[in-house]
Formats: sequence, C-alpha cells, structure tokens
Amino acid sequence: MTVGRIRSALALAAAALTLSGPAGRAEERVVNFYNWSNYMAPGVLDDFTRETGIKVVYDTFDANETLETRLLAGKSGYDVVVPTAYFLQRQIKAKIFQPLDRSKLPNLANAWPVVTERLAIYDPGNQFAANYMWGTTGIGYNVKAIEKILGAGARLDSWDMVFKPENLAKFKNCGVHMLDSADDIFPAALNYLGLDPNSTRQADLEKAAEVVGKVAPSVRKFHSSEYLSALATGEICLVVGWSGDIMQARSRAEEAKNGIEIGYAIPKEGAQMFFDNFAIPADAQHVTEAYQLINYLYRPEVAAKNSDFLSYANGNLASQKLIDPKILGDRNIYPDEATLKKLFVITAREPATQRIINRLWTRVKTGR
Repeated sequence: MTVGRIRSALALAAAALTLSGPAGRAEERVVNFYNWSNYMAPGVLDDFTRETGIKVVYDTFDANETLETRLLAGKSGYDVVVPTAYFLQRQIKAKIFQPLDRSKLPNLANAWPVVTERLAIYDPGNQFAANYMWGTTGIGYNVKAIEKILGAGARLDSWDMVFKPENLAKFKNCGVHMLDSADDIFPAALNYLGLDPNSTRQADLEKAAEVVGKVAPSVRKFHSSEYLSALATGEICLVVGWSGDIMQARSRAEEAKNGIEIGYAIPKEGAQMFFDNFAIPADAQHVTEAYQLINYLYRPEVAAKNSDFLSYANGNLASQKLIDPKILGDRNIYPDEATLKKLFVITAREPATQRIINRLWTRVKTGR
C-alpha cells in the first residue's frame, strides 16, 4: 500500500471514529420534561419525537412541593416543568424560571384570553408561563355507594358532607381519600367557614386545621394520585380531589365496564380553581428543544387530544373546536358562568406563613 493510500485510509478511519464518538453522540437531541403524574395522553410524546427527532426524558411528580424542592436546589436537570400557578408565583420571585421568548412559541397565538388573564394574577404580563390545563378541587364519589348510604338521588354538592365529622363518618367504611395538599384542603375549609381562602392569619389557619383535623379519622389516606385508581375500581367511595383526575376515574370505570358510576361535584359554597403551566427553568440545558416541545403541545389538535384523555380544560382556545363534545359540554370540566363566579383562586404565601401551614398539615395527618 502506498503512503498516500495509507494516509487516506487513516483519514477515513479517523472520520468514522469522529462520527461514532462524542461528536456523533452530541447530535442526539433531548428534552427533559417533569410533569404531574397521569397528566399526558398516551402517544403524544412519542408523536413529538417521531416528528422532531427529539427524545423526551419524562419524569413525574404528584406534589408541587416535590417540584419546588428540585427547582430551588438548582441544577434540576429539567428543561420543561409544570408548576401550579400559586407555586409559580413565588418561584418567579425566586428567579427560578427564564422569561419566555414568544417568537419561539408561535402557537401561543391559540391561548385562551380568559385563562391568560387569570394566570396573569400570578405571572404579570404572562412573561414566564403558558397554561397547560386548569381545573377545580371538588368532591368525587361512587354514585351507587353513596346512594346506598344516603338514599336514592343523593348528591354530594356541599362541603358539609366533607367537613362535618358526623357526615364524613358515614362514608368511612366504604373508603375516603383526601388530597395530600394543604394548599387545596385548607383553602376549601377556610371558604367553608366563611373566611378568606387566602387568609394568612394564624388564627384563621388554625381554625381550618381544626375543621380538617376533626374529620381526619374518617380519611383512609391522604394522597394526591392513588385515589384515581381507587375510585375507578370501587376501592373507595369518596375523595376530595382534582376535577380531571376524578373524570379520568369515571372514564376508566366506564371502559372497565365494572358497573361503577363516578360523580363529581363543585360544592355550592364554591371551590378552588387552579392552573397548571409550562415553564422553562433558568438553568435548562436544552432550551431550543424546550421551546419546540411547548409549541408542539400548544397545537390545537394536540391540546384537544390531551383534554379528551385527561378530562381537564386547557388554556388553548383554538382546541375547543376539536375537543370531544362530551368533554367540552361537561359543566364540571368547563364550568358555566354562574359556577365560575363561585370559584376562587389562591395566591403564594410568604415563607413564614407556608411554614405554619406545613406544620398544621402535618398535625392534621398525624393527629398530633
């Protein structure tokens, strides 16, 4: 072999090593996505990867506190996260997120003004977040099991059924779950007592904790995700939970044809309206890919697919033309104006107040 041919062979070998080595691997595109459990329709992320070539590394959580702990520690490794608005509000102040470049998110033109205006309470100017889904915190129940206890035609449309110990005790044997979320349960109790759901007065918070503490002996479990399956299979008969999760439980029961009928009620006294939102951490490593994922999820047909599966309302107005009429017409998912007027939102608390809430919540769950 001549020297020239040897040199050519060596050059080709070096090129092959380069393509198969670190530089080749660096060409793989990734986005690290941290979302709530049971909060994405099957196939959506696979479709995104097929279209863009971007691999989605997908992790889930079931409490805002879990997400916040990861974000505050820094270097979370995530590129897109989904905080609830009242956590988003204080995380923005802590400079956890980077402002959104809307020129990279053309599909935000589909955003629903009614939702973005309410989200602006937490994120002035809608600079840091785009709404994914929104819903309410209310009462889910097994219709037949409840009628067996209360009589035919019974409806759980009042917080009385949850916060009066003698009422909730009626359902203890058939199983009661409650969200493991002080930020959902205490505001509901405050509103029930005729107090401001956003009160930061320790005396008010103590009253809310007392109300919840008195009914806690009838609660089988405080958990923020297990109730979905437990309600769908008949393991429990009542839960204070999130609207979309309860609607998903209803769909699962219908698909299983197990004879279980699931109901959901926004109590007549009012309930909390919450917003879960896309945001990009300030230290995200795959920002271009993060924008591509959010923009993809804001396509009307993709947002509609997620709402159809999740039974949550979304912040994409254009998607409403594509959403299953059964979902869009369900007033427990897309409330009417009269119901909307009874819904309240909660805002971020100062750290000192949050510590009091956390301490009271621990006392409620442990009975000490």
